[in-house]
Amino acid sequence: MEESRQLESSIDRLLNEEKQMRLAENVAGTRKAATEILKLCFEAKDWKLLNEQILNLSKKRGQLKQAVQSMVQQAMQYIDQTPDIETRVELIKTLNNVSAGKIYVEIERARLTKKLAKIKEEQGLIAEAADLMQEVAVETFGAMAKTEKIAFILEQVRLCLDRRDFVRAQILSRKINPRVFDADTKKEKKKPKEGDNMVEEAPADIPTLLELKRIYYELMIRYYSHNNEYIEICRSYKAISDIPSVKENPEQWIPVLRKICWFLALAPHDPMQSSLLNATLEDKKLSEIPDFKMLLKQIVTMEVIQWTSLWNKYKDEFESEKNMIGGSLGDKAGEDLKLRIIEHNILVVSKYYSRITLKRLAELLCLTTEEAEKHLSEMVVSKALIAKIDRPSGIICFQIVKDSNEILNLWATNLEKLLDLVEKSCHQIHKETMVHKAALRA
Repeated sequence: MEESRQLESSIDRLLNEEKQMRLAENVAGTRKAATEILKLCFEAKDWKLLNEQILNLSKKRGQLKQAVQSMVQQAMQYIDQTPDIETRVELIKTLNNVSAGKIYVEIERARLTKKLAKIKEEQGLIAEAADLMQEVAVETFGAMAKTEKIAFILEQVRLCLDRRDFVRAQILSRKINPRVFDADTKKEKKKPKEGDNMVEEAPADIPTLLELKRIYYELMIRYYSHNNEYIEICRSYKAISDIPSVKENPEQWIPVLRKICWFLALAPHDPMQSSLLNATLEDKKLSEIPDFKMLLKQIVTMEVIQWTSLWNKYKDEFESEKNMIGGSLGDKAGEDLKLRIIEHNILVVSKYYSRITLKRLAELLCLTTEEAEKHLSEMVVSKALIAKIDRPSGIICFQIVKDSNEILNLWATNLEKLLDLVEKSCHQIHKETMVHKAALRA
């Protein structure tokens, strides 16, 4: 009881002192008096009184910005020392109310929101945690460190993915430009000029730029896996493989390179897939995993691939991906791999045949005529190749029908080449005749 009275008298004395300093606009004095009041409440472990004093001091008429900032920063140090979750949440909410709408404590508000979201997530309230995090737009905070901004946005993306809100996750992920991860961190930072906003140092628990790069691409892999965007997943793994810590450690780059190979095989045939495929084949590290090098070579080579023999060879490798970095390749990966092999085989056939019967195509693809026709039709619709099916006669034509102008131009070109060849031949004959005559005269 006596301790309570002493605390009250000490706080009253400090409140009078704070008032005098505030009215005199003495920044250092006001700040010291306000933080001393909070310190007394903390030492007495009177959390209710601490919350009341924070609100009371922040609402004082003409309260100085520096005093409010110091109070919030001081109270944030006490959050981890609260006796239970309820007290911690109450203190965070009080500080959030104080910092709401005040630009000079926006960074502190963002950090408080992140702590509150973490508590909500631990309680299993992922939707509430995600909603809390989305209220803060850290990309507009000029004084916040770049790494802390990125870490905050990545946390927003992760929570959206956890609640399966893929649309919002994509919107948030676009706030980060991937080029920011390639910035040279070794360069000396320029000293800010007078009048420039001072950028705060990132807290010690914030990951480095390269660690954030890995987190970013791992989250993007989770997002792209939702829609089975295999080429984008492959590009994300490619970016992870370029991180120095991954490059230097075989235990990390081998599983990542395996994933790149698998997703290249799973990706539909297009110019980007072809470019990545050739670039991966040129990678010297691929010789460390010869089976996967053989897989990519088979896809590049314009020859028909037998699905059964390929699946028997790579089935165990396919299944073992579940136990490696990044987990399984997806629920539909097995079906999609078979579909890609069929598409590859149809492209091979279209290269070597101008006309082929549907029955023969089905034999080459090891499918029924109905399945072969279905896959061919899908490829024509997606504009992967040009073909026409004469269903009554069962003949497929892969040639493009040329109009009369194209045919005439082709003939004209051929005639020109022929005449050039005749002219060169005549010139050579004339030359040989002249040489022969000169030899006879001699």
